[in-house]
Amino acid sequence: MGSEELERFKHEFPDAYFCSCFFALDFEGKENQQHFDYYVPSMKKIYSFKLEDNCARVEQEMIGEGIPTKVNDNHNFDFNEVQVLIEKRMDLEKIKGKMQKMLFSLQNVDGKDYLVGTIFLAGMALLKLHILLDDMSIPYFEKKTFFDMFKIIKKGDKVEDVIDKE
Repeated sequence: MGSEELERFKHEFPDAYFCSCFFALDFEGKENQQHFDYYVPSMKKIYSFKLEDNCARVEQEMIGEGIPTKVNDNHNFDFNEVQVLIEKRMDLEKIKGKMQKMLFSLQNVDGKDYLVGTIFLAGMALLKLHILLDDMSIPYFEKKTFFDMFKIIKKGDKVEDVIDKE
């Protein structure tokens, strides 16, 4: 990514470093996105560069007080290969369903870079997974349905009691 906007940004903020990346791959081709995020320690701010919007720079809201971890900006992976890797794991886990959309965030967790993903499947299901970029392995893989994401409150239960059980 060698846009003029990014080069100006790096010149303006020499302490900025690459801290995350967001990818949305829509198999219908409607909402593909790529955002590259940089943290500026001197300002305690994150800026995102939206490739689908001519590398527009957008200030992001900081969540929490933590300082984003640096991410290696020299990874080379192909989302077609990532898709095949996920499909093989789905076969192994006997999970059916056509992939509709893949969302990934490139993050550094405990000193290693991962693609942290959510895959939307046909049939109201999704996959949550982590792909370790060092060896393209999948150390975390879980299928969920949309119903798993909602807490069912039975008649007579208090909302506070249901939330506290988590």
